[in-house]
Amino acid sequence: MTDKSVPINDTSFYANVFSYMGLPLSRDLADESVNAVVMGIPYDLGTSGRSGARSGPTAIRQASANLRWEEQRWPWDFTLAERLKAVDCGDIDFLWGDSDGMLSAVEEQAALITGAGKTLVSFGGDHFVTLPLLRGHARTHGKLALIHFDAHTDSYEDGGAYNHGCMFCRAPREGLIDPSHSVQVGIRTDYDKPAHEFEVIDAHRANEQSVDDTVAAIRARVGDHPAYLTFDIDCLDPAFAPGTGTPVVGGLSTSRVLRILQGIADLNIVGFDVVEVAPAYDHADVTALAGATLALQFLYMRASRS
Repeated sequence: MTDKSVPINDTSFYANVFSYMGLPLSRDLADESVNAVVMGIPYDLGTSGRSGARSGPTAIRQASANLRWEEQRWPWDFTLAERLKAVDCGDIDFLWGDSDGMLSAVEEQAALITGAGKTLVSFGGDHFVTLPLLRGHARTHGKLALIHFDAHTDSYEDGGAYNHGCMFCRAPREGLIDPSHSVQVGIRTDYDKPAHEFEVIDAHRANEQSVDDTVAAIRARVGDHPAYLTFDIDCLDPAFAPGTGTPVVGGLSTSRVLRILQGIADLNIVGFDVVEVAPAYDHADVTALAGATLALQFLYMRASRS
């Protein structure tokens, strides 16, 4: 049976969901027409709370079927296909239980993709996967500013070697990110304030001040430095993202976050991940849909600079 005999509906909400947004499946980095690559990292051995984020990449891809029908995403004034070509390269390969193997594989793949001039969009997995992603991006772009949405600072000293709460303690020490140009948004758990080098826009401030004020603070902090954007889904209030391992009440709404992201679209953001989607605790795929929508928002942000 040939492809011509089987018509495919690329805008179906449920059929033929093999990739994120129905993107072509490809690992061909030599294709110069490709601007962005989607990659899954099904790892959650760094989780301190409820496990299950290893299933996040699949859940996000499945939920993205709800977004395929809208050719031009509201409120953007162009279609994604007009300005950007993206592919889905599937999930990273590593032996189950081999955290060192995951670290090496993710770093190398991130360096290969970014070194080929592509923008990498990654789906976790727990937040520990951001550490090797930063290592790979820094090999291409040098030291980075960090734009970090989360309920937690993830800068804790007492984490083990593989812990989703220690990456942003280790990354500055490795020279991967510059805290003086980095900002954390949505924080609502304890951290060592006197020793903390990142600017923090905590959840109370982010919820009470205007979106424009939050956007202005992020822009002032990051400036024109190359930046990496990491989004832990627990930045969102559990009302909007229940399916995660360490939910914390009092977070941001999906609407507010999407507007903040659109406001920083013209910053020099060179990579993105969304992490900690754990579908076992989700309801009606609302968390996975939030993750899929955030990734699509980033692709539009990237395309708006083309």
